Amino acid sequence: MATVTQIDEVRRWSMLGLGVFAQASSAVFIHGVPFLLPALTDRGMPLATAGLLVAMPTVGLVCTLIAWGYLVDRIGERKVLIGGPLLMLAAGCAAATTTDDIALGALLFLGGVGAASTNGASGRVIVGWFPPHRRGLAMGIRQTAQPLGVGVGALAIPAVAAAHGVPAAILVPALMAGVAAVGCLAGIVDPPRPAGSAADPALRANPYRDDATLWRIHLVSVLLVVPQGTVWTFALLWLHRDIGWSLAAAGALVTVTQILGALGRIGAGAWSDRVGSRMGPLRTVAVAAVLSMAALALTAWTEWWWAAIPLLIATSVITVSDNGLAFTAVAEIAGPYWSGRGLGIQNTGQNLAMAAVPPVFGALITASGFPAAFLLAAVTAVAAVPLVPRDAD
Repeated sequence: MATVTQIDEVRRWSMLGLGVFAQASSAVFIHGVPFLLPALTDRGMPLATAGLLVAMPTVGLVCTLIAWGYLVDRIGERKVLIGGPLLMLAAGCAAATTTDDIALGALLFLGGVGAASTNGASGRVIVGWFPPHRRGLAMGIRQTAQPLGVGVGALAIPAVAAAHGVPAAILVPALMAGVAAVGCLAGIVDPPRPAGSAADPALRANPYRDDATLWRIHLVSVLLVVPQGTVWTFALLWLHRDIGWSLAAAGALVTVTQILGALGRIGAGAWSDRVGSRMGPLRTVAVAAVLSMAALALTAWTEWWWAAIPLLIATSVITVSDNGLAFTAVAEIAGPYWSGRGLGIQNTGQNLAMAAVPPVFGALITASGFPAAFLLAAVTAVAAVPLVPRDAD
């Protein structure tokens, strides 16, 4: 089996590209299906029913992230990166042919199950094939898959649904997943790791048993995803309702912040490679999230819009920059026999916290306004700062 140093650069970066595409196809399935809401309600479906349907991929994702991680640890990354997207393809094609709402919900759930496969597996391929001084950059690039997937979903799915109907729109992420499966079949190689009795017993040991480092990183990530979710969920509404921007202008700014956020993830990863630490940059990002969210709360309360807009852009970048750092650290600390489960736990916690943001912060905004929501997000980030491990890197 080839080692990290023996594989050529073209192959290494091509596997990164395949991992990004596979993860992006999953992001389109998970985050793109909600863009079907207008089309579903236009054909007479009650909003509550439509909302439940478009949530099913996320439910499938959250329910199976850890299980997929366990499977990655047992059978390797390549098989998971082929099987999961094939499941998305099959579920999406079946969903495009059904006329029964219950069957549609079940198939969207199944597609979400398939989408969960790429979260840990694509990350493990990167950690396995990139040397430590390049992993931060590579993982930062991999982390751009989510905003790329959201962008593709926002552009393609509503337009396809309007022109050709809901079934055709569902085929968009399904066909992307099919392409990803073929690409991973042709181009992904499982990273090297000791096999059987040759493995160091320390590598097989449960990293959660005697050390709280991984649990602390998971908790830090859950706390820091709250500011991210707050900005992602409510920026458009805040710009439109409180500042008075048109929906088109507000949407354009949110799109720009997504692009800048993707670049921020890459920059944070490169920074961690340069300083040789994941936890130092993660702590700095957490402190920056506190300061930026608190400043955004202040400017929203005082209605200093001249300062609020630049701060919104800054917080949109800062609050997503921790994702790749924590993800890389979890994979490195958990090791080759536990990183699949570790990344599954990491993703599950973040997704559950992200799901709680809209209802909780929506209620707070209704009762007390946007400044209170931004301030609570800052307080959540404050709680994360002392929890960042000092010696995990």
